[in-house]
Amino acid sequence: MTDVSSSANRIPPALDRRLGPLDGAAIVVSNVIGGGIFLVPAFVAQSVPHPWAMVAVWGAGGVLAFAGAMAYAELAALRPRAGGEYVYLREAFGPLAGFLTGWTSFVAGFAGAIAASAVGLASYLSRFLPAAGDTTPLLTVPLGLLDLVVSPQALVAVLVIACLSGVHILGLGPGRIIQNLLAGMKVALLVAFVALGFGLGEGNTAHFTTGGAVSPTLWVLALVPVMFSYSGWNAAAYVAEEIRDPGRNVPLALGVGTVVVVVIYLFLNLLFIYALPLTEFAAVDVRVGDAAADRLFGPRIAGPVAAASVVMIAASISAMVMAGPRVYYAMARDGQFPAMAARVDPRFRTPLVAIVAQGVWACLLVLSGRFEQLVEYTGFAVVLFAGVAVTALFVLRRRDPNEARPFRAWGYPLAPLVFAVASLLIVLNALWRSPVTSGAGALVIAAGVPVYLLMRRSRARA
Repeated sequence: MTDVSSSANRIPPALDRRLGPLDGAAIVVSNVIGGGIFLVPAFVAQSVPHPWAMVAVWGAGGVLAFAGAMAYAELAALRPRAGGEYVYLREAFGPLAGFLTGWTSFVAGFAGAIAASAVGLASYLSRFLPAAGDTTPLLTVPLGLLDLVVSPQALVAVLVIACLSGVHILGLGPGRIIQNLLAGMKVALLVAFVALGFGLGEGNTAHFTTGGAVSPTLWVLALVPVMFSYSGWNAAAYVAEEIRDPGRNVPLALGVGTVVVVVIYLFLNLLFIYALPLTEFAAVDVRVGDAAADRLFGPRIAGPVAAASVVMIAASISAMVMAGPRVYYAMARDGQFPAMAARVDPRFRTPLVAIVAQGVWACLLVLSGRFEQLVEYTGFAVVLFAGVAVTALFVLRRRDPNEARPFRAWGYPLAPLVFAVASLLIVLNALWRSPVTSGAGALVIAAGVPVYLLMRRSRARA
């Protein structure tokens, strides 16, 4: 006679489906709004020297991000599984395409961004704890091609990664509380910054009436850094398997999160223009947010701005720590990643090994100092894979026209087509303007091909 209870105990635990639409929206907001919005506007102003034309670039980027979010919403509602574009590329274009996006996410996309953000957080924290920004080597571990350098700043960054990874290992309960708290604080701080800046800051509305001629070509090229600043609007799709009623709530999370980001970005750019003349704006050699805050409120605001930056960066790291492992978990479940990464902790119902693996790799990138190169090399891949994932929508609609779709992308086929074409142009522009950097990124992606073949061979032998 079969022991039913013992058989049940052998069933591997599944991920916990307990996130709601606001949880998903918080992941989107945290994942998108990072340091980019305080750096990129200066570059945009250099290409688009007219205030309203510059704001229009950010608006156009927001429209494109929303079009992409709606395409992902249909895909996520159709395939409500962990992994995001890994799932969509695998379904539409085969396992190799899916593997390469997951490989890039692990090697650089998430881990590299987490490492870079953690070091940035330590740098801001040094205003209050000077040792946190100290880069003096305490220990160097030679490993042949590279050295691992332990410094006080690196230790702070590693501690941040370890703590947030630990929080997300402990289940969706603690993870969502921390994530939502950080996301709420981030939004509240930015809204307060905008409100106080316009209400009490020493800006000038005359800055909106002066500007130079705008070249249509440069205006289009300015979309490249803007789209990179919007990267992360698809974050809720990675946790679709853990969102209740995904057919309704994943589209809601993606839509609400993206709209909140677009509104915040537009108002921040308006505030930056209010604070600084555009010619001065474009010449800023530090974070525009810091320069604008200094002009609006004086140097006394520097401390609170640094504290707010720590909170906002922590929210971004938390969102990436949460989203990334769902990709490796999905890959491992399909036999395209080491099988251990598919392990779900029986108590906390989280992808324990995948979270630990990402955290360890991110910490190694911090200690090696190679995260900056990896993020720079593979930056265009974020746009590339998002664009290819949106084209998967066309493939799946044509292949399975009668399959039930809980949500249909708004503006189909025009909106996803425009997004896909814009993504292609951005990637081609990156290859043309930075062939060495983009070529290095292409090599990082291509390095996944032999790894994929090895994984497939080992799976065939098993």
